[in-house]
Amino acid sequence: QVQLVESGGGLVQTGGSLRLSCAASGSIFSIDVMGWYRQAPGKQRELVAHITRGGNTDYADSVKGRFTISRDNAKNTVSLQMNSLKPEDTADYYCKMVYRSGRFSEPRDYWGQGTQVTVSS
Repeated sequence: QVQLVESGGGLVQTGGSLRLSCAASGSIFSIDVMGWYRQAPGKQRELVAHITRGGNTDYADSVKGRFTISRDNAKNTVSLQMNSLKPEDTADYYCKMVYRSGRFSEPRDYWGQGTQVTVSS
């Protein structure tokens, strides 16, 4: 069994900041990729940012320069620092990991429950 616990969502005004955190636990041998996705009402879920075990990052164009993703491999955590928030950033944010349960296991995806971010204008 594995678990992803997210925290840090909430309500913030335009231009404000929030920090999302996600902690993985359970039967995890290694985590290849950790990332954040978001889904706004009526829209498809989209990648916000992800980070590999080696620290390589990728961001959606809409958040480049405003959001920063980081991870702590020892603690199996990933964080998303969100600055200069805009109303269009309003969405449910989901943590996702690609992990292996054993040394020779195939990688698997696992999603968190989501945390709501609302940016008021």
